[in-house]
Amino acid sequence: MGAVDTPEAKGGKKKGGLRRRAPKRLGIKIDMTPFVDIAFLLLIFFMCTTVFRKPQALEINLPPDPKAKVEIAESNVMTVRIINPAPPGDEVRIFWRIAKEPFKEEKWQNMRSVFAERSQANPKLVALLKIDRMAKYKYMVDIIDQLQFAELNRFSLAPLEEKEKAEVEAL
Repeated sequence: MGAVDTPEAKGGKKKGGLRRRAPKRLGIKIDMTPFVDIAFLLLIFFMCTTVFRKPQALEINLPPDPKAKVEIAESNVMTVRIINPAPPGDEVRIFWRIAKEPFKEEKWQNMRSVFAERSQANPKLVALLKIDRMAKYKYMVDIIDQLQFAELNRFSLAPLEEKEKAEVEAL
């Protein structure tokens, strides 16, 4: 495994009589083969025992025919409009309504409870999400997550038109 070289004793004269020569350093040779074996065993152990997490993906079911129209009663449609904040530091503005009720503005943190209450009251509820084109992608993903947490799994995405944006900004 390991070997140690010992200094050889040399016979010779002492120069100067008073000075002694420093002893020669010992040479050490270490066999690295066992360390390599252990490293590979550890590598194999961790590769075999590691559990990889499945990637979290959003599953969206699209209709088979893009021209197909689905008839839904107006009382079962919840419209949610997401407006990009005007100054960059502001919070996103969210407006919602069911059927022809007036729009209500809600804070981002309260949307999960709004979705949960409405989906429990009406199990046939479908959410229509209209998102401002200038809004960050993060807002769309977050609102879809909120819908899934509230178990409101039927929703539709649409771009927010300028006249719709002006309508809710006036509130």
